[in-house]
Amino acid sequence: MHLLLRGPIITLVAHVLLIEDDPAVREGMRLALGRNQHQVSAADSGEVGLQLLATGDLPDIVVLDLMLPGINGFEVCRRVRSTYDDLPIIMLTARSDDFDIVAGLEAGADDYVVKPVEPRVLEARISAVLRRGGGTQPAKPAANDSQYGGLEIDRMALTVRRGGTPVSLTPTELKLLLELSSSPGQVLSREQLLRAVWEHDYLGDSRLVDACVQRLRAKIETDPAKPVYVQTVRGFGYRFGPV
Repeated sequence: MHLLLRGPIITLVAHVLLIEDDPAVREGMRLALGRNQHQVSAADSGEVGLQLLATGDLPDIVVLDLMLPGINGFEVCRRVRSTYDDLPIIMLTARSDDFDIVAGLEAGADDYVVKPVEPRVLEARISAVLRRGGGTQPAKPAANDSQYGGLEIDRMALTVRRGGTPVSLTPTELKLLLELSSSPGQVLSREQLLRAVWEHDYLGDSRLVDACVQRLRAKIETDPAKPVYVQTVRGFGYRFGPV
């Protein structure tokens, strides 16, 4: 991944692994991404996509269709996430069906785009996801190293430990935790978190926040069903409330 200067605009240019079985859609997206200087590796099935990852030439981001023959996109997402914790995944779904989207997010996707894909939307989502992995800190000032009970957050090194043991978080999960913990006790709405972490303009996408909170709790909470750190404030949003 590197920076490309286009006049006054700086764009992140990435190696994209595109997993899409429809030849026309795959070629159209490959050309669109190429026009933005991205390097694209294309796979027509989940099996081929996983084989490309296994070669060791890891991409910067995976763009993954959910409705694949053979190994479907949900299973591909789970396998990628179980092996590569910090590899960003954007899923493609042919429907704006809540069940498919939530299932994909719970499987480990960072974001999603509904087909038919608009190139400018996909480019914006790719850039936003990649920025999360670039060491972006929350805007609010906070101590570099903070201890919250058994949870330690090092904001300089961008690392998290629970009970002294390192916790592996995706860039999206880490940015969400940094945003919440920058103001302990303050309630942040889903819309505020959506803008700060996902950089979305569409405020109806609270499912992105909820799914990421669920994954984050599974990693940092002793009992995710009774969260201590990422607490739900019903009707409002979430707050970071360490004991």
